[in-house]
Amino acid sequence: MSASRTERLLNLLLALLNTKVGLPRSVLREKVYHDSAENDVAFGRMFERDKVDLKQFGFEIETLTDPRSFGADDPASTRYRIGKDSNRLPEVNLTPAESTVLLLAAQLWERAALGTAAANAVRKLQAAGGFTDVDLPAGVQPRIKPAGQAFDDVVAAMHGRHPVRFGYLAVSTGREEEREVEPWGLGSRFGQWYLVGFDRGRVAKRVFRLSRMTTAVTVVTGNSFEPPAEFNARAELDALNELPVQQAILDVDKGRLLALRKRAAPHGSVSATSDRDRIAVEFRDPEQLAEELASYGPHATVIGPAELRAAVVRRLKTALDFDAAAEPPVIFPEAGPTPRARKRTSEDQLARMLQLVPFLVHHQGLHIQEVADHFGISRKALIDDLKILICSGLPEGYPDDLLDIQWENDHVYISEHLDLNRPVRFSEDEAAALLTGLAMLGDLPALAGMPEDEPGSALESVTIKLTGAAGQAGRLAGSVAGQSVAPEQSQAFATITKAIREGQQLRLTYLSLQRDEVTERDVDPLRLYSLDNTWYFEAYCHSKEGLRNFRLDRVESLEPNGRPASGTVTARDAFPARLYTPSDDDVLVVLQLTRQGAGLADDYYAERTAQLPDGGLLAEVRFGSAEWLPMFISQHGGSVRILDPETLRQATRAWLNRALAGYDSSSAGRAG
Repeated sequence: MSASRTERLLNLLLALLNTKVGLPRSVLREKVYHDSAENDVAFGRMFERDKVDLKQFGFEIETLTDPRSFGADDPASTRYRIGKDSNRLPEVNLTPAESTVLLLAAQLWERAALGTAAANAVRKLQAAGGFTDVDLPAGVQPRIKPAGQAFDDVVAAMHGRHPVRFGYLAVSTGREEEREVEPWGLGSRFGQWYLVGFDRGRVAKRVFRLSRMTTAVTVVTGNSFEPPAEFNARAELDALNELPVQQAILDVDKGRLLALRKRAAPHGSVSATSDRDRIAVEFRDPEQLAEELASYGPHATVIGPAELRAAVVRRLKTALDFDAAAEPPVIFPEAGPTPRARKRTSEDQLARMLQLVPFLVHHQGLHIQEVADHFGISRKALIDDLKILICSGLPEGYPDDLLDIQWENDHVYISEHLDLNRPVRFSEDEAAALLTGLAMLGDLPALAGMPEDEPGSALESVTIKLTGAAGQAGRLAGSVAGQSVAPEQSQAFATITKAIREGQQLRLTYLSLQRDEVTERDVDPLRLYSLDNTWYFEAYCHSKEGLRNFRLDRVESLEPNGRPASGTVTARDAFPARLYTPSDDDVLVVLQLTRQGAGLADDYYAERTAQLPDGGLLAEVRFGSAEWLPMFISQHGGSVRILDPETLRQATRAWLNRALAGYDSSSAGRAG
């Protein structure tokens, strides 16, 4: 969509909003389209495309006919208009507690496709004036990490009602197969994300785990479908049975892999002279355990079962194959990550302008930079928006028929809004993002920084208000079933929350996975946050004299040490909290990510990225420990590789080869 088309769509919208009796095509062509269409046929095609675009932005165009005309389909007597109320967001007034809970729900999605939708929905509420500006409670900040690019692609297909096509590692056969599926719903169970849909090849409903998809998801845009009217993803996933418990037999290096040994039991011995132990670990999902075991590289070898062994070997081999593939040229933009998988700029611009006008109506006199910061754009981009807006208006073309916005003194005022003073209603993905996010907060304990009795009641009341405001757009919410973000380590969670609220210092015994050691620390707890249902807390560590992040499931003991928090540092302003704290000793690494693995650039806070023709990315990432990189590459088998520095690439390749050598030995594959 070109800038001129954006302006034309805005003028068409204003014309159709500000007429009671409707406008005929002849008036629209003369007053809105001017010289854009060379003839009636070209105008007709352009007008039909614009009607479709306005519908995508939430505006339904009514077609009115004159019964006295020669026929109902007589173009000369057909008029068009947009109802002022049917397309608008109903009035929603939120208390500060409700606004806080809603903001937490919106922030849950972070960088996933629904994260953008949630941010847009919150901005609509802010634009309507019913959202109280609040700060997130410093104590608790949950978030989720859906299954990478596949999640975003499936959500887009669900919203557009398009089938999807992908490679899939079938559980029943262990073979990779191509599937074409009508995506009915997405949801999380047992720590995994699942797609429920109609498998066109099998002509039946099927459930697919996103982590078993072996190729990128392709949206089949030339096709469409209608999901079952009463489909509910939560109900479908509630019927899933958890996989049965199995036992993995592993040989592991003596004195290594303490985190794995915590949940293992001895299983005989390898030999009296061996430098390895044989252990048994219970598991349910071979693919999930294989990801962890692959990260241990040569320090662990799977003896059985065969399915688990094959899954680890596949990851290691795929990582080596990717390392050996042809290299792309490493060319980055001057600075900063490049955007991925986003709408065209002019579509973003029009959607933003439809939020900008009502926002300015309810927030008169804000500084222009404050407005730009609110919408996450530059001052120049905002001024470009404003210049289009002040040139837009009604078909009559008189000065009083234009939007009237002033910003000469760097404070923005609007005195004529032409009925754009209320934001358009929620889209399906916006409603789904908020309502599903609220449902996921349902089991979360009391939030630090809020009165203990407020979160539950606020959660219930804001859910009722948002459900009413969403109306029919809430349909997609039934197609997305999130997971609970409540921590499994409830006692540690409560202890840390209390310490944050009361300003207490804590002593903890902590298992470090990267260093494979247990240490004792005295810390000032600052903030709790989650990644899915894995919880972390950010704290000032007195022994390291700096900010550190600790996983709750690796805390072996935790108690107040009787001292008040030192107040040396405070929680970072940025949300969400970063898992990694940059330092001058970090190693700067250039990675190549496949399209499936592109989300890792966000997860590890890439400083620069560049798009690749195949949909993958180049990413420049800082890592605090170079020793951990082989584990990182092995874990994500084939989704990421190191391009630079060469020394780390060679070390990782050697690590992978040593790991595979353990599976080639004659003793591997036979459980004792």
